[in-house]
Amino acid sequence: MWIRRLRGWEIAEAAATPEDMFLDRRQLLRGVALGAAALAVSSCGPWSRPSPAPSPTEADPSASLYPAPRNSRYVLDRAVTGEEWITKFNNFFEFSADKRLSREAQALQIRPWTVTVDGMVEKPFTIDIDTLLRKMPLEERLYRHRCVEAWAMAVPWSGFALRRFVELARPLGSARYLRMETFLDRSACPRQRQVWLPWPYVEGLTMAEATHELAFISTGAYGKPLAKQNGAPIRLTVPWKYGFKSVKSIVRFTFTDTRPVSFWERCDPKQYGFWANVNPKVPHPRWSQETETMLGTGEDFPTQIYNGYGPLVADLYRGLENEKLFI
Repeated sequence: MWIRRLRGWEIAEAAATPEDMFLDRRQLLRGVALGAAALAVSSCGPWSRPSPAPSPTEADPSASLYPAPRNSRYVLDRAVTGEEWITKFNNFFEFSADKRLSREAQALQIRPWTVTVDGMVEKPFTIDIDTLLRKMPLEERLYRHRCVEAWAMAVPWSGFALRRFVELARPLGSARYLRMETFLDRSACPRQRQVWLPWPYVEGLTMAEATHELAFISTGAYGKPLAKQNGAPIRLTVPWKYGFKSVKSIVRFTFTDTRPVSFWERCDPKQYGFWANVNPKVPHPRWSQETETMLGTGEDFPTQIYNGYGPLVADLYRGLENEKLFI
């Protein structure tokens, strides 16, 4: 008889808590208390119960594509975080340093939206987001999300494998990195008017990372299109890295032979590096990485190397012992 052995970060799908998970008073009070200790200047805001969500201001034309079929290969070792947390507790610094920014994020106009592919490719092109969605095989994956601020979520993302997008882009063999860039709209985003910050937001991966099976382009969550505050209409999701690597609202993918310098790396290279792989033994100057606290439940878990995805991704970093792979 064939027996399937679960990987270290897997549990049976039936064990996942539904997204409308009940939050009792003790859990809420704990979340508020933890928030008081998690204040920071550049990459953290108040951690407290989510504020009321804004009403949608426009219909998303891709709504009929969801829910996407779930890929059973990607499951969790903990309960799915309630949708009310991911939609009302966000880092999206284009709009605010406060996590209660869901209302401000509604200023983001997600249609029309185009994505440009350029750099070291056979033929640069620009594609409309809805045309791109029709070209890609959409699926749902259950992934863990780990913020460098030591809070965590478990999210049902919808989208497509980044390597499928790389296949569409047809990069040259000499391309070594994928640089991703978010939108620039100073009229809608108050913080993008702060010229001392290096807008637009930029992130990057090696080609080996970009074509790894776990690297994912998210276009939806919880069986519906992405909310604007979560990076609509298209964002990166790399679950073995800290959350700041998962650039939101992408407008440009550039294939290059030069390592990109990310937004946070430009802001403070002593605190944020290129790789940003999760590691409990490497503390951030402001947050210990030894444990993580789940949003919604307040449960504490020991942080796992590569966020628990080590068996799948550790080989990407063989021979890079001299690199600053974490934070």
